[in-house]
This record gives sequence, C-alpha cells and structure tokens, in this order.
Amino acid sequence: MKKEFFSGKIFAGHFVKKYACSVFSIFLFLFMLTGFFSCSKNKAVRIASDKKSESSVNHKKTIGFSIDTLAIERWQRDLDVFMNKAKENGVDVIVQNAGNKLEEQNRQLMYLANRNVDVIVVLPKQADGLTESIQKIKAKGIPVISYDRLVLNADIDLYITINSERVGELMAQGLMSRTGGRNWFCILGPEEDYNMTLIKRGINKKILGSPIHIGYTYYTDGWNYDLAYEEMIRLITNGDVPDAIVCGNDALADSVIRAMSMYYSEKHIPVCGQDADIAACQYIVQGKQDFTIYKPISQLAQLCAEYAVRIVNGESVSEIIGTSNVIKNGFGEIPVVWLEPAIVTKENIDRQVIDTGFHTKDEIYR
Repeated sequence: MKKEFFSGKIFAGHFVKKYACSVFSIFLFLFMLTGFFSCSKNKAVRIASDKKSESSVNHKKTIGFSIDTLAIERWQRDLDVFMNKAKENGVDVIVQNAGNKLEEQNRQLMYLANRNVDVIVVLPKQADGLTESIQKIKAKGIPVISYDRLVLNADIDLYITINSERVGELMAQGLMSRTGGRNWFCILGPEEDYNMTLIKRGINKKILGSPIHIGYTYYTDGWNYDLAYEEMIRLITNGDVPDAIVCGNDALADSVIRAMSMYYSEKHIPVCGQDADIAACQYIVQGKQDFTIYKPISQLAQLCAEYAVRIVNGESVSEIIGTSNVIKNGFGEIPVVWLEPAIVTKENIDRQVIDTGFHTKDEIYR
C-alpha cells in the first residue's frame, strides 16, 4: 500500500509538472503571438502614417474653375490664359463648364468642393444664384474668387473684373460723339448678369442731364444671339427704329447689325459692343460697327491666376491687394480689383488691339 501510494504521488507530481510546462508553453506562445500582432499593428500604423506623410508631401495644389459657359469666344480666351498661367506656377486647374445652366453650376461647385481643391474661381451664371453653394464651400475652408461677374449675397474672398460701370460710360461717350439722335435702345445680356446692371448704370450716369433717353431695353436670356436677332427684327417691323444701339457684347452687336442690314442697308445706325471679338474688329474696319470696348482680358485672366496661386500658397487677400478697394455684394464689403477698359475705333484699332497682341493684323484686315 505504501508503495502504491508513493507511486501515485510520483505520478501526480509528474502530471503536475507536465501540466505546468504545458501551461507555460501556452503562455509563452500567446505572449509571442501578441508581440507579433503588436509589432504588425505598429508596423501597419507606421506604414499608414508614412503613406499619409508622403501623400501630404506629394499633394498637388489645385484650383477649381467654375465657368458659366464656353460658348462665347471671350470665355475661351480667358480660360486658356488662366490655365497656362496657373500651370506655369505648378498648380493644376480643374475646369467645370455649366453649359449656361444655374442648377448645373451649383452641382459642379459642390463637386469641386468635394474634390477639396485649394481655391475656387467662379464665373457665375446668375449673380444671386450661388449663395447656398458658396456658403457650403466656405464652411470647408475653401477661398472663393468671383471672376469678371460679381456673385451677390455670398461670402466671397475677392472680386476681380474690368470696371463694367466704366464700360457703360465709354459706350455712352462714344455714341454721343457719333449721333445727334436722342432715342437709344439697349440690347443687353441676361438681366441676372450683374455686369449688365453696372453697364446700364454707367450709361445713365453719362447721359444724365442730356436730351438722350433709353427708349427701350431688352435683356437677352442666356446670351442667346438668335433671340437678340429676332427681337431686333420685331422692333424694326413694328417701326421702332432707334438713333443708336448699345449692345451687351460684340456677339449681340453682330445679331443687331445683321437684322438692321436686312431692312436698312443704306442707312447707318450707330452700334457698339464690348470684348473686341474678331468679328467685331472686322466690322469696325468695314464701317459696320462703330466701336467696341476693349477690355484687357489677357491681363485679367493672368492676374486672377496669379492671385489664385498666391492664395493657394497661403497668402491672404489683404496681403495680395490691400484693403483700399471694396464693393458691396449684399453679404458685405468684398475686396475688388478693377482693370480699366478702352474704346476701340477704326482710328485706334491697330494700337489698341494689334499692337497689344490681342488679334493679328491679318485676322482683322483679311
């Protein structure tokens, strides 16, 4: 019995010893496994961190450009100059063309915001139609530049444009020197384009106190040149023939001239436009259009691109342009950069348009 008992003790001790070794082995395995996963996790975190750091270093600075339409010759030129200038400075440009549709422009602005571009430049379809979109863009900390046309009722950072009120003054001044007639018509662009408001203000300012009055104003929806042509035909056939016609741009002036030539080929009625389109310059040297308003478009587009790049690189608007010039847009006082326009006539077209490289001599005098 004693022997058996002793043997049982030996067996029990052996079992305990064996069990303890097994438990120790399991703990050792779990410890090593935990260490492995911990190292793997830390390694994964380091890799993710390295990738994030690498992504930050390799982040390509980008400008979003939301444009109303590219159907107008003027805007194609602006955009080409802008993109070339931005890319010279190592900044990409994502262009969104709204196709003359407000809803589409709002959708595209949200697309640019979700792309997390560094700054957005917007040429608005409708002055007061982008308020909500721009509010969301600004909530993401993205600066907004209003290009050529003023965005109303929105927190934009900068407005850069040609002085459209001065454009209106020059139009009135030029027509007053070419006609003694008192009854003028205005065939303008869309009423929601705030530049039309400024042009009309400039005209009224210049003719104030004179016998001249604006007998009729037509706002061409969507800058649709066919509508301008049809409206001019309607006026003429109704016997409404003015002494002079102010047009919102040169393409509208072309529509008006074509309509007038059908009924008054022997009578010249002074017509003016703006933008110095190639067709308008050809009309001017032919005597069909009296003048256009040349706007330093290339300078405007280059300057806007330069300012956008500087904002992308961390400069504030006040550092770039100061705080002296502002314009009220219904939201607040917006910093503004004005460029000055000039009259282009048959007498100075070579100096104003050809010598500045805007169009070539062969293009104009073909």
